[in-house]
Amino acid sequence: MIPLYNIKNVRKVDHYAINKLGIPSIVLMENASINIYNKIISFVTNHKTIKTIGIVCGNGNNGGDGFAVARHFTNNNYFVNVMSLGRTSNMSKDCLINYNILNEISKKNKNLRIYFYKSLKDLSILNSSDIIIDTILGSGAKGELNEPYPSIIKSLNKKKAIKISIDLPTGLDSDRATGNEIFRSDLTISIGAYKKGLFFNKGFINCCNIENVGIGISNKYFEELKTKTYLIEPEDIFKSLPKREKDVHKYSAGKVLTIAGSGKYPGAAVLASKAVFKTGAGASVLYFPRSIRNLVQKKLDEVVVHSYDDNKNEYLTEENLGDLLSYIKWTDVISIGPGLGRNNKTQSAVSAIIKRRGNKKIVIDADAIFALSNNVYRKINLKNSVLTPHMGEFAYLLGISLSELQNDILKYGKKFVKETCAFLVLKGAPSIIFTPNGEIFINSAGNSGMAKFGTGDVLTGLIAGFASQNISFENAILSAVYLHSLSADILSIEKTELSYTAIEILNNIPYTTKFLMSSCA
Repeated sequence: MIPLYNIKNVRKVDHYAINKLGIPSIVLMENASINIYNKIISFVTNHKTIKTIGIVCGNGNNGGDGFAVARHFTNNNYFVNVMSLGRTSNMSKDCLINYNILNEISKKNKNLRIYFYKSLKDLSILNSSDIIIDTILGSGAKGELNEPYPSIIKSLNKKKAIKISIDLPTGLDSDRATGNEIFRSDLTISIGAYKKGLFFNKGFINCCNIENVGIGISNKYFEELKTKTYLIEPEDIFKSLPKREKDVHKYSAGKVLTIAGSGKYPGAAVLASKAVFKTGAGASVLYFPRSIRNLVQKKLDEVVVHSYDDNKNEYLTEENLGDLLSYIKWTDVISIGPGLGRNNKTQSAVSAIIKRRGNKKIVIDADAIFALSNNVYRKINLKNSVLTPHMGEFAYLLGISLSELQNDILKYGKKFVKETCAFLVLKGAPSIIFTPNGEIFINSAGNSGMAKFGTGDVLTGLIAGFASQNISFENAILSAVYLHSLSADILSIEKTELSYTAIEILNNIPYTTKFLMSSCA
């Protein structure tokens, strides 16, 4: 796992380096600027010939980084245009030092020019830039930008150049990953440690490639910081996968009961119940309406279909719970929700099943999540459960607007799992896993091609399948989420993000698992 930090923690390390280790802050800035320069050169190696560099500097320490990086480019014979948004009178101490050095160099080096911003038209000096580097605000900004910053960022985003942000794209709140106008970077170079806001919500949208550079002190100082937010790495999933015993049989390998599907959505039940087997689980039983059993039976070779008498209503009701209880007792994991529909009688049945499951692990998805809205989730024991809503479903469950949720995703997710003792997989770009002990895992795989009908149903089946085996619930969830997304990433290379479907993600899981194993072994 890659630890992700908030700004408060990162600044603790800066404070320690300066006040305990005795390293002057200007030295830390210089160390960072050298590493930033090298990182940029490495990044643009495969791009077209780079000649002209444009750097936009603020008046704080992020601007100081920009002035220092401009010096390194100048010393290596690049044409450099620097736009300073502040005046020397309001620059921070280290920013002013690096500005003064650069200003002296500009007097003798015609390849370097420094300008002071007065209006938007001044940004035209950057039009010829092959690279535009954003060092305007960095991690010092909170909340939404005030003018002239939104207009400046909007203008910079329109320019045709490789765009690079130092520490944090201007306009992005590093802890909540929000912002009204954000610099869209092809490369973001985080200083000291990775900031969590770079990897979800608007950080994920506006940061294409993310790298980290040091400030000249050991990484152990960052490792000692307390964080419960992590970015998932492939090696973590490799270690989390189930280990099969030689004498395993189909019932000891994991048993899953899937309660899914209706007349309107039979396909969801097919995807969820079939996905169980792709994890290595030994038994998958689908509980499905008898009147439309023929819609799914022919598509399910290995899955056992137990049909219930729905009186040709094509949906589940509480009247069907009688013989279901024996299957709940038999199974290791219950999967409920995909394609069930939102009929009032079905919603009542869902609530009854969740209440009567005992301590069985349960994966609650789609329409089953809807049954827990209107504060019903507060009245039901959700321990040993995982909910898998997308953003809209989660906002509805909490009774808040989508914009409220997006304004502080991590806060609402942490509050929910603390209150319910459930796991939460918040599906999105990227998916975020919240655990009852307060840890947050951000998925590092996946692409926009997953935004299609059926992909969530596949994930539900994968989680249930892994959870039925001899691994922890947490490891099961992490394995399912990551492999589901990695399968989509592999397909996007072969077919593009536009072309693959949910069933292809499902069928590609075995090859994805083998790829992961061979890559991490």
